[in-house]
Amino acid sequence: MALTAAEVARRLDISERHLWALLSSGRLPRPIRLGRSVRWNAAELREWMQAGAPERSTWEAMRGDHDR
Repeated sequence: MALTAAEVARRLDISERHLWALLSSGRLPRPIRLGRSVRWNAAELREWMQAGAPERSTWEAMRGDHDR
């Protein structure tokens, strides 16, 4: 399932503005871009939160996302 920025912000209990700030500072997993739409994979977001919400570089290293 793909989540919008508003849905992710609600799940994290933060504002959308704060969500975008976290994304630009590398603190959130990379979103999926579909044209102009930006979405997050719900399963990945859940795993990221369960892992303690590490910074993106740490998260990608943990997952072995070497092609990003």
